[in-house]
Formats: sequence, C-alpha cells, structure tokens
Amino acid sequence: MKLFFSKKEQTEVSDLVLIEKYKSTGDNSYVGDLFERYAHLVYGICLKYYQDRENSKDAVMQIFEKLFTSLKEHDIQNFKSWLHVLTKNHCLMDLRKSKNKIPIDSFDYSMDSESFMHHSEEQELEEDIRKLELGMESLTPEQQTCIKLFYLEKRSYIEISSQTGFELKKVKSYIQNGKRNLKLFMEKHGE
Repeated sequence: MKLFFSKKEQTEVSDLVLIEKYKSTGDNSYVGDLFERYAHLVYGICLKYYQDRENSKDAVMQIFEKLFTSLKEHDIQNFKSWLHVLTKNHCLMDLRKSKNKIPIDSFDYSMDSESFMHHSEEQELEEDIRKLELGMESLTPEQQTCIKLFYLEKRSYIEISSQTGFELKKVKSYIQNGKRNLKLFMEKHGE
C-alpha cells in the first residue's frame, strides 16, 4: 500500500519514480497520480483529433485504462512524450476504425468524380501511414526512439542526446540509418 503524497510532494516525485513504484508494487494509485498530472494534456490532444468533447472524454478514460498494462510492458524514459505518442496513436487508430464502420446509406451518391479521386488519395495516404507504422516497427529500438523524437517531437540532436543518453554521433547515425531503413522498407512494400 502506498503512502499518499501531499500535493507538494506529489509534484516533486518524478514521473519515472511513480512508474517504478507502480511496477514494483502494482498499486494503481501511482498510475492515478501520473494521470492526474497529464489528464488535461491527454484531453487536449483527444479534442484536437475528435473535435468532440464527449468522444474526447471517452478516449481519455480508455487511454487511462491502457496505462495499467502499457506501463508494465514498456521501458519509458520520458513519460510525457511517451504518453503524447500513446494518446495520438489511440486517437488515430480509433478514428481509422470508425471510418471503416460508416454505413453505406450515409454516403452521398451525388458526389462528383473529383470527390471520389480525393477519397482515393485519402485511402492511399492511410495505406502509406500503415506501411510507415510497420516500417517503424522494423527499426532498432534506438532508431525508433531517435526518429520519433526528431521528426514527431521536433527535438534537436543535442536534446535527443541528453534525453536518451546516446552520444551525439550515435543520435545522428540512428536518425540517418533509421531514415534510410524506413525508405527502403517503404520502397520494398510499395507495391
């Protein structure tokens, strides 16, 4: 059973300490403390994707539930960044699933051919995104981390080096090799 932290102590305890305490004790209230810190950020990200308050609130709760298993499965170095990516991926996957469930009756058959071409391009983009996600999984963990931090979170080489502990030369190498490997993966799976 955990000792409850005062509000002041709670903010002084790092995210990583709370994660370690959760992993070692299994006490769900540590996850609650983490979530309390970041619920407003998760809600903001969800709102950006769903454009709907109720769907966003539901997604926040689903993400909160995911934390109980995901925190045990992943070695997290920066919880806030990791949670941002988890939230974004949850929203994108959920939106992608819901797009596939649109009833046929809801389509407007009076669309002109330009609209259908646009729909086709949208499908191609979704397919490319799926391929890119698979390509990311084929990279080494170091390459994945550096690519995500550099391209998705717009971090500099120096920031990535200090955050991950990788040497600056290694960061550059992981990004260059990861980018090349992604390109090769996309070309190989392009047809």
